[in-house]
Amino acid sequence: MGRHDLPSGFTDDQLRAFMKAILADVHALERMLEEDRFETGIRRIGAEQEMFLLDKSGRAWCGADAMMKKLAHPQFTYELAQFNLECNLKPQVFGGACLSTMEQELQGLLATARSAAKDLGGGIVLAGILPTLRRSDLTLASMVQNPRFLALNKAIAHLRGGEFQFRIKGVDEFEMTHDNVMLESCNTSFQVHFQVGPKEFAKLYNVAQAITAPVLAASTNSPLLLGRRLWRETRVALFQQSVDARSAAHQLRGRRPRVNFGDGWVRDSVLEIFREDIARFRVVLATDIDEDPEAVLDRNGVPALTALRLHNGTVYRWNRACYGISDGKPHLRIEARAFPAGPSVPDEIANGAFFFGLMAAVSHEFQDVSKVMSFDDAKGNFVAAARLGLQANLTWFHGKEYAAQTLIQDVLLPMARAGLESAKLDTGDIDRYLGIVEERCKRGRTGSRWALDSLGAMGDKGTKDQRMGALVRAMQARQAQGEPVHQWELADTGEFEGWKESYVQVGQFMTTDLFTVHPEDVVDLAASLMDWRHIRHVPVEDNEGKLVGLVSHRTLLRLVGQGMRGAERTPVAVKDIMRVDPITVTASTPTLEAIDLMRRHKVGCLPVIEEGHRLVGIITERDLIRVAAMLFEKHLRENQAE
Repeated sequence: MGRHDLPSGFTDDQLRAFMKAILADVHALERMLEEDRFETGIRRIGAEQEMFLLDKSGRAWCGADAMMKKLAHPQFTYELAQFNLECNLKPQVFGGACLSTMEQELQGLLATARSAAKDLGGGIVLAGILPTLRRSDLTLASMVQNPRFLALNKAIAHLRGGEFQFRIKGVDEFEMTHDNVMLESCNTSFQVHFQVGPKEFAKLYNVAQAITAPVLAASTNSPLLLGRRLWRETRVALFQQSVDARSAAHQLRGRRPRVNFGDGWVRDSVLEIFREDIARFRVVLATDIDEDPEAVLDRNGVPALTALRLHNGTVYRWNRACYGISDGKPHLRIEARAFPAGPSVPDEIANGAFFFGLMAAVSHEFQDVSKVMSFDDAKGNFVAAARLGLQANLTWFHGKEYAAQTLIQDVLLPMARAGLESAKLDTGDIDRYLGIVEERCKRGRTGSRWALDSLGAMGDKGTKDQRMGALVRAMQARQAQGEPVHQWELADTGEFEGWKESYVQVGQFMTTDLFTVHPEDVVDLAASLMDWRHIRHVPVEDNEGKLVGLVSHRTLLRLVGQGMRGAERTPVAVKDIMRVDPITVTASTPTLEAIDLMRRHKVGCLPVIEEGHRLVGIITERDLIRVAAMLFEKHLRENQAE
């Protein structure tokens, strides 16, 4: 768990003092390694589960404070956003029934969270990225208001020196600027931990780097971001960009981002990672230090290494080196951070089983994976798996190329089985969890594929928001049933339970596929758009996407009546006839309020804007009539069923 008791800002003197503390911790760690102070001879595993909180309509619910108060449970903690929570599983000795024990514990924790959320009028869902998220959810008002997160946002924005730029290309394209780190909160994961001895750290860390790509290819669950279909595991691209503290100059120079896979194999020890991250990444958080680690070692104690651990928590390697203390003994862990939350608890445990099994098998079969795989191949595999999932082509040991599905089924699942068997895991657990991964590969059905196929099957039924809501509701229902994703039926709009809540706000049914004009465009273009697209209003936006006016069919009719239409007249610019102060709403404006605005101002449409007056959608009288008809039809069907 990250520390939350930190100040929200730091002076240069404080940051310099904290850097001295980090360096002191590194020296202490070096001494601990030399003196064999670490726990060895035992292998433990663990996991962290992140989740989304939902309201009745299946949208993000900022209920973290209420949930934490209601739960009052030591294994639950805050995440960045008020619509996220995290629970931490107890470490398990790697062997026997550790996997099914982990599943039972996680199911129990999630049942507790579901019950608490239900009592508060909400729910939870496991999703790499929540399909119903909107940009309006990602303001600082949705951030958990603790000093650590506020300080992190302030520091990274300061280092960045400007707005955050997002560009991700998949089936659709996503481009956006944002002024804070809250897009990080779009991502939730199921992070697994693998305890290692100091002398085997380099070897096992390199194994983790090599195997992350194929495990990720089989476990993708994040294909959607703000309505766009992007990578199979969009979290990988989004997370890197959401906390990218590099200035434009540093990006041009090729400086590594804070979220990274690394640039080479580890050669000797964990110190290489800590030293490199200190050298490459500036301190962004600080805290008071109440111990001298060398003095603690002199009296045979175990130093907390608080400064080093805090800095390590602000550098987001996909496989992170972790220092910890358990029962008074220091240990080292590898934290695998690439795997998404969901689509079900059995799927998550299966992903962990696949990873743990490969860790055991590959490290047993190969003394040094750097001798059989280039680092560039490991890194390239990781990006390919995130982009394409099971459809990726991966380069494996000795330069052999495979389709991901073939590599996993023919090569890696047998290896993982051997690794789990060598660790003396329960045979039933091995069969169950590796069998889930095998069935996923046979059917090509990851969480990402299920979501995309579900949307494809829905076609144009309902609104886009309703389709995304149906997807989330289906996830909730199937997760509660406990079946892995390869057994799930596709989602359908007909099963959406929250239909009454799906039209509460303007953003839930507004039109976002907009046809607009520029103030300097000729009026004839606006008239042609109305004719071609059968629309009665055309928003006017500037080069930055900000709403500056509105052209209506009534305005054009007046032009015709004044005899200004014709080939011989001087072309009229849109800016000369547009309404410059149109009545507007935001995505969160209640529908009833929007109806009242239309009635009072006698307008037939309302442009929808967000912060900065950026145009994001439009609602018209026709939209409201369609919504009313759908609600009336649904109401009739429900009454007939009763």
